[in-house]
Amino acid sequence: MGTDTVRTQTADETAGLRREQRGWYFYDWACSVYSTSVLTVFLGPYLTAVAERAADADGYVHPLGVPVRAGSFFAYSVSLSVILAVVVMPLVGSAADRTGRKKPLLAAAAYTGAAATTGMFFLDGDRYLLGGVLLVVANAAQSVGMMLYNSYLPQIAPPEQRDAVSSRGWAFGYAAGSTVLVANLVLYSAHGSFGLTEAAAVRICLASAGLWWGAFTLIPLRRLRDRHARVERTTAPGLRQLAATVRDLRRYPLTLGFLLAYLIYNDGIQTVISQASVYGSQELGLGQSTLIVAVLLVQVLAVAGALAMGRLARTYGAQRTILGSLVAWTVTLAAGYFLPAKAPVFFFVLAAGIGLVLGGSQALSRSLFSHLVPPGKEAEYFSAYEMSDRGMSWLGPLLFGVTYQLTGSYRSAIISLVAFFVIGFALLARVPVRRAIAEAGNPVPEKI
Repeated sequence: MGTDTVRTQTADETAGLRREQRGWYFYDWACSVYSTSVLTVFLGPYLTAVAERAADADGYVHPLGVPVRAGSFFAYSVSLSVILAVVVMPLVGSAADRTGRKKPLLAAAAYTGAAATTGMFFLDGDRYLLGGVLLVVANAAQSVGMMLYNSYLPQIAPPEQRDAVSSRGWAFGYAAGSTVLVANLVLYSAHGSFGLTEAAAVRICLASAGLWWGAFTLIPLRRLRDRHARVERTTAPGLRQLAATVRDLRRYPLTLGFLLAYLIYNDGIQTVISQASVYGSQELGLGQSTLIVAVLLVQVLAVAGALAMGRLARTYGAQRTILGSLVAWTVTLAAGYFLPAKAPVFFFVLAAGIGLVLGGSQALSRSLFSHLVPPGKEAEYFSAYEMSDRGMSWLGPLLFGVTYQLTGSYRSAIISLVAFFVIGFALLARVPVRRAIAEAGNPVPEKI
């Protein structure tokens, strides 16, 4: 084979990877609107209000006969969705690696979540159970979709590009969240001018996130490509796959050590994301418009933060940069405990601090883990990663909900989350990532 032919093939492969990378970014653009508009801003306060309308004289609703304080129903629903995702993700991840057909599975997860989110338009009156079911389905589907999406990263980006590619993906997601939140803010703030009630405006904002998710998922589905499976699977599909994935992870204790650290500190991150609007509305007495502006501020600054931390990782390495972000998370969250009620300016300052570290800590965690995955097991191991992302994230919302149920104070609930960042920092600092990468059978980048 001639030199010119080799160069042409290399150029074609590079161009093909860039095309896939650009398509890959757009799945973050598609599904992040759900995380922002639905999970972070609108659904928590709205579903809580719906549950309160259905509550008895003591403030309890009774799903399946179980007494639940209306203020805790949203948090418990998030926890249930995570438990469902934990069961499903290893099965889907194994199937993706075994068959090499990730795209059909990604499409199924994305459109299940998009359909459930669009169905939130019908969440009115006292239909809190409908809201809980749709939340469980949409949240679990998003977890499965993100697992498959993340598993493409080692295949579409060489080791030296992964921090940058992962950071751009997160930046795309936060940019989409900002764009849609501006439209949401206009619709919600001026709902009367559009002939809508406040509740109708919220339901339109919820449903529009599902439509957005479904529409923009078409771009990655056109550009990403399936690859032949590189590892033969002998484990039969079924619930045994969860145990098989855990057993295989034990062969790579340093990878498992990173997952444990990520499990802990990311639980804190996910709980802040899902419960911040409830904290702002119920404890601080802030209006919905204030919360939307605060989340919009987080989204805008998260774009800059993700890109900036990607550049810091090129100088200091991903591990050190993540450790620095965990210090910032600890300080920011501790400050949140002392925020005065009905003081939007202080809440905006807190939101700015969160935005600057949010995207980068998540993007670099994803790219760092991509180096720790044995070749040919991308989807299976990213199912374990997403389980760490979501799988213990039931503990934070559950603790948040139980603490509120026992104390009636959201401040008491939020201060407990500091422990997740402190413990996560200690565990991550103990992981020798260069040795972990080598033991996984991957080349060790110069900076990591």
